[in-house]
Amino acid sequence: MITTNLRTNQLSDTAYDAYLTYLSVLDAKDIDGYAEFLADDVSIQFGNAPAVEGKKAVVEMLGGYWQSFNSIEHDLLNIYGTDETYVLEALNHYERHDGKQITVRAVAFTDKNEDGLVKSVRIFGDTSPLFES
Repeated sequence: MITTNLRTNQLSDTAYDAYLTYLSVLDAKDIDGYAEFLADDVSIQFGNAPAVEGKKAVVEMLGGYWQSFNSIEHDLLNIYGTDETYVLEALNHYERHDGKQITVRAVAFTDKNEDGLVKSVRIFGDTSPLFES
């Protein structure tokens, strides 16, 4: 994960460190580790696609999605919000299975519940280049 371009960070130091850990697990494509951050009633939505509801369904969907590329690395640009509700702007650097490097500018809105677990993520970015021939 790259943080040298990060311009704004409004999270507390504790929440920021936790978020970096969350993103590191995501970048490692560690589905079991990622699941530990999720509330049982989590909802994840990519763009205009229907939301995926519930921890089991989210883990299954992401496990499949993460198999569609070799790697991902988040290059953080901006973080706005509070420790419970925030938005991240990042350049997501992917490596496809054919070795081609793809960068996608994306924004993710994240909400946590009262236990500090992720209850909602809404992600906006055009990942279609990952799947082009």
